[in-house]
Amino acid sequence: TQDLIRAAEPAADKWGRPNAQKKTKYSATRRLLLKQKLLKKAGVLLVLEQSNKVTERESTLNERVPPLKLSGLSELCKELHRKCDTVDEARYDIEAKVLKNEKELADLNAKINELKGGKRPNLKRVKKSADAMLGALTEAKLSSKADFKSNLKTVKKDKKEEEKADPGDWRKNVESMSGMEGRKKLFNS
Repeated sequence: TQDLIRAAEPAADKWGRPNAQKKTKYSATRRLLLKQKLLKKAGVLLVLEQSNKVTERESTLNERVPPLKLSGLSELCKELHRKCDTVDEARYDIEAKVLKNEKELADLNAKINELKGGKRPNLKRVKKSADAMLGALTEAKLSSKADFKSNLKTVKKDKKEEEKADPGDWRKNVESMSGMEGRKKLFNS
């Protein structure tokens, strides 16, 4: 384990001092000056590279895309606007005609339904036995005249005798109700 510890420690210099720094060729001021010069040169090269990219991009665009002709562009726009207006007018006219025709169709369908007698409900199939069907046939043959009243319920009307009170002499009634006594009778009753 001690061998590993010795290997991890930095090597000693020629005089045997541990952690001694190596002497460099250049002084600190010289190194700082060189670093500044390198940064300036890198900045200049970066600017040149960016300008080269911009000029290269412009040249390729000019080769591939022809320049725009702006002289007839405004006339073309005006012509397109005129065409759009005419199409919108035609669309509006057609839409109005369609709505009118739909309304007429709805009115005609309503008239047809009125003439037909409205909607008829779907009839359900009723099962009848053979005896009931034969009975209905024999009854129809026997009575040539249909008697619809025989199948109806009979309703008895009771006449109630209403007792009509004879008002008598109306003048007596008015005299008795006039004055305070008459009003007092109304409140008491």
